[in-house]
Amino acid sequence: MENRNKNKVFLDINNKKIDLPVLSGSTGPDVVDIRSFYKISNLFTFDPGFTSTASCESSITFIDGDKGKLLYRGFDIGELAVKSTFLEVCFLLLYGKLPQKNQLDDFTQRVTRHTMLHEQMIYFFRGFRRDAHPMAIICGVQGAMSSFYHDSLDINDPWQREVASIRMIAKLPTIVAYAYKYSTGQPFVYPNNSLDYAENFLYMCFSVPAEQYKSNPILNKAMDRIFILHADHEQNASTSTVRLAGSSGANPFACIAAGIACLWGPAHGGANEACLNMLKEIGSVDRIPDFIKRAKDKNDPFRLMGFGHRVYKNFDPRAKVMKESADEVLELLGISNNRTLQVAKELEKIALEDEYFIEKKLYPNVDFYSGIILEAMGFPTSMFTPIFALARTVGWISHWIEMHSDPDKKIGRPRQLYKGNLERPFVLIKDR
Repeated sequence: MENRNKNKVFLDINNKKIDLPVLSGSTGPDVVDIRSFYKISNLFTFDPGFTSTASCESSITFIDGDKGKLLYRGFDIGELAVKSTFLEVCFLLLYGKLPQKNQLDDFTQRVTRHTMLHEQMIYFFRGFRRDAHPMAIICGVQGAMSSFYHDSLDINDPWQREVASIRMIAKLPTIVAYAYKYSTGQPFVYPNNSLDYAENFLYMCFSVPAEQYKSNPILNKAMDRIFILHADHEQNASTSTVRLAGSSGANPFACIAAGIACLWGPAHGGANEACLNMLKEIGSVDRIPDFIKRAKDKNDPFRLMGFGHRVYKNFDPRAKVMKESADEVLELLGISNNRTLQVAKELEKIALEDEYFIEKKLYPNVDFYSGIILEAMGFPTSMFTPIFALARTVGWISHWIEMHSDPDKKIGRPRQLYKGNLERPFVLIKDR
């Protein structure tokens, strides 16, 4: 609900006095309410990228970039990553509170019962080229879910929204694992509902029918933390895409497919993939000084990926916990024969000690450490963004549900500053 501050912003436009109310949230910067601005002034505001515009009210996630804080429903991300589980965080994001044990047990059972895909969906995977990027596959299969689950498409029915939400949280790990298996030429592995959420995902990715597979508890915990730390991140590009698609009344499966498509961009979800590609470009520890020198040169196009963050001006609060998991995984699996991980560890050491990085606060971020973990587990870089999408699905769904519960919901319709031609007469082709 809106909280109108006593303060107002006063503008003088063409000798016309305009006052706009200032709204206050529970924390964070106040916002100027410009909903009536065009009607009053006949002017639009200009904000490329919407970086200074609050597009909605939300009570899900809060980021304080200056202090390096990330809160899910008021709970610190570091505490959740250490003390909670991904499905418990899913419950928190969806319903706004931490579950009681019986509530979590019921929620877990509901998710677990929906992990399998409709058998006919397997044919969709066979329609893609063997070398198709996994993101292309999961985007297509996710969108196709709307053709199978007709009983959860009514966005105006809260129960159908609930069913669709559970289905997507349950089935995305299966879709992502099948996309991975398809790329390797190995047979699909059906989910095992006796396993935990993260453990089941690793089982579907790395198990083969010919021999028994058992994942290590350290790897299970690291994967669960990756899911938690990527579950939501306020009004980022993909979340805003889901909200924009949802504002038109599109079905939930299509809206999440839109979020997946947006996440695929290298400036967004592809950052951890770009980070590992950078490490492979460096190639060996002895070449690091040359690349550090290039990174400090403003005239050199080379940029170090995985350091600093657009939102966090101090440090990425997710990186501390992710570093702990990275250290545990690397200790378990060893890095002596992996040159990429050797480069990563040495680059991390330099970044934490070099005055240039410290002064500019270019600390390793969550993409840097998650990429290291996934590389060590054996995932190819093409799988990094699909795993990100799997984790972010619950955040997208939470925002989608919140949007449909907002009485002020309107279809998204950004404006523009038109710089094209004025009206011109049409000339027939014979006279041009």
